[in-house]
Amino acid sequence: MSFKKIIEPLKDNLQRQGITEPNALQKEILSKIKGGKNLFVIATKNAGKTTSIVISVINKLKKAFEDAPRALIFVKDKQSALHLAEIFNAYKRGTDLRVYCAYEEHNIELQREDLYLGTDIVIATPKRLNRIFYLNGINLNKLQMCIVEDAEFLFRNNNFAEVTRTPESIGRCQYLVFTDKYDDRFDRWQESFMHLAEVIEL
Repeated sequence: MSFKKIIEPLKDNLQRQGITEPNALQKEILSKIKGGKNLFVIATKNAGKTTSIVISVINKLKKAFEDAPRALIFVKDKQSALHLAEIFNAYKRGTDLRVYCAYEEHNIELQREDLYLGTDIVIATPKRLNRIFYLNGINLNKLQMCIVEDAEFLFRNNNFAEVTRTPESIGRCQYLVFTDKYDDRFDRWQESFMHLAEVIEL
């Protein structure tokens, strides 16, 4: 997919960052993501995985809508959440999309209150997302995209189990997993909720 097929504010923001053409990874996956495909994307560091996530989410959601989030992105820790939010904020200028970070180092009651006010994109650590959900602090019924960034962290500190619980609580959704290498444990996800997922390796 060329950048001609993305929304104008996003295209303008990409150009401000000096990005005028999709790179090899983006040429391979952006149109598949736009089409709703479940994907495991395997690529090395600096291949453009994070930028691909941001482009895909902004282009799919386009503008703010109601209160419940439509995109959920799992990250390993607070630093990763804040860094990803910073990138989103740069690329979503000119849209009214709302981004919120949920992580352990912040008061959970304040996070529940913030989420109640409405957001479109939630960037969260798995444990904190599940705690908020089980306290009825977030509505996942409107999710369109569930994404894992840099999925290597899933295999530490029970994060894989935490993320595996999430699809049990939501309906139809697109799943995208970005990682440096495929792990055999992902086979369980293909069998349970990532049906007909395509594995793309660059």
